[in-house]
Amino acid sequence: MNYEKLQFNLNAYKETGEILDAARFLIHQFDLDDENFLGFGFREELEKNSILLTANGEIGDMQKVLIPRNLFDFDLTLVLNLLAHEMLHVRQKSPKMMIMDKNEREWQAYYEMLFHTNFPQIPELSDYYKNFFGEKALIYYGRMDEGTELQLKYSEQKLEVERLLQDIKNKTI
Repeated sequence: MNYEKLQFNLNAYKETGEILDAARFLIHQFDLDDENFLGFGFREELEKNSILLTANGEIGDMQKVLIPRNLFDFDLTLVLNLLAHEMLHVRQKSPKMMIMDKNEREWQAYYEMLFHTNFPQIPELSDYYKNFFGEKALIYYGRMDEGTELQLKYSEQKLEVERLLQDIKNKTI
């Protein structure tokens, strides 16, 4: 993927205010689209340096991903990982998957941001973001009822996340 050309195209969309089109462009360029995806819409921006995307819709229904208008003011690698996170939620809420437990959905989506098992074409995050999203993943793992089948299902992945976080920590010592 030629990131200079990609950024050039995104800047053109941004200059003309076509933020939703830019997001659609990215999900097509990175093969993130899904038959359960209804489209993009806007959500309120948080703060200038905070970003939040959400997949909205009932489980089993089509999903709309809401993005802030300032989405492309952020690092492209971060944006791509956040889009992959939400597009995984689109799949998880589809009639094919219907993952009912929010903690499981979030665990899977944060794990995806760290290891790219569903979307290997998405670029790797910096250690800063890996640490941030790894910690978030562990929070959702911890919210699963302790010792349940659900936690056991992801126990090996939890160890992978913990090893990744330890490796990052060891780099900074």
